[in-house]
Amino acid sequence: MPLSRTVVPLQTLLGRAGRALGLARVSSTPAPGSMDRGNVISYKDMKVLVNSGNARIIDVRLPEEVANGRIANSVNIPVAEVEEALKMDPETFKMKYGIDKPRMDDNLIFYCQRGRRAAEATKIAINLGYTKAHNYAGSYEEWSEKEGN
Repeated sequence: MPLSRTVVPLQTLLGRAGRALGLARVSSTPAPGSMDRGNVISYKDMKVLVNSGNARIIDVRLPEEVANGRIANSVNIPVAEVEEALKMDPETFKMKYGIDKPRMDDNLIFYCQRGRRAAEATKIAINLGYTKAHNYAGSYEEWSEKEGN
């Protein structure tokens, strides 16, 4: 019986230990417009960022959804407006949304109801050059469950 050779990525073999060592990505540079696991944050990470005040939190749901509850210190920019908003000059952005426009290197966290629209918004921000854009995949559904909202 001939021997066959299978190549298994190191990070697959090491599992959690590999991720802890920073081996979770096959490539250190994601393809333009793509989102890797490093762009997705957990509830725990989100909680830390919300409490630190060290992130721009953008709720991409529709205003009528936001009326039922939101994450503290978030600003509502519906997903259909995200690209246009992030392309605005700082003065126009501030007039429309009431906050300073995020800088390209700000921690930028997107959330929606369940994570799908937030993923779309995160990809848009990455395409525009925002280097620290993240998707809170659990989004408002998880947040409200865990926070009791």
